[in-house]
Amino acid sequence: MHKQLISLAAVLTLGFASAGFAADNTAMSKDAYKAAKEKIEAQYKSDKKACDGMKDNAKDICKAEAKGKDKVAKAELEAQYKPSPRNDEKVALAKADADFDVAKEKCEDQKGNAQDVCKKDAKATHETAKAQAKAKVAANTKGADSAAAVDARQDAKKDAADAQYSAAKERCDAMKGDAKDKCIADAKKKFNKS
Repeated sequence: MHKQLISLAAVLTLGFASAGFAADNTAMSKDAYKAAKEKIEAQYKSDKKACDGMKDNAKDICKAEAKGKDKVAKAELEAQYKPSPRNDEKVALAKADADFDVAKEKCEDQKGNAQDVCKKDAKATHETAKAQAKAKVAANTKGADSAAAVDARQDAKKDAADAQYSAAKERCDAMKGDAKDKCIADAKKKFNKS
């Protein structure tokens, strides 16, 4: 038990960099869970405080990273405490959301169409990650060849393609005339849009 707490504390201190933490399906005790949760909360406060000396968008990015790290750590802890495909999905979704929030903040450093494209690209990446997480859970709970898993994979592909098409159209907005028309036509062809 003591070794488990030391191991858990080491993993928490390193910031849950490893995705393998949630994959370990050994359940933990309620006391270990509570101790780990307190460490996560303390780490979040520390990470957030580190942002205080920053200014402007760098501070916003720092706060988004701290908040994302906290959400991922909590989701991973929950998956460790109560292993299930649904909690594994929550870990993947928390990571996708955290990455998206940070990416959006980083886009704020850009201006005009470059900022719009950056945000659409971030959204496309986010939608793809969310769809993949849902498809993976469907495959794990219902079987990879089940109708639900096939539907989830198809939905994931469609959601990703829609988001990528939106980002491609946004890139075209920086162009004018024939170049813009060709860009939009190419995007429609690539993503099977009419």
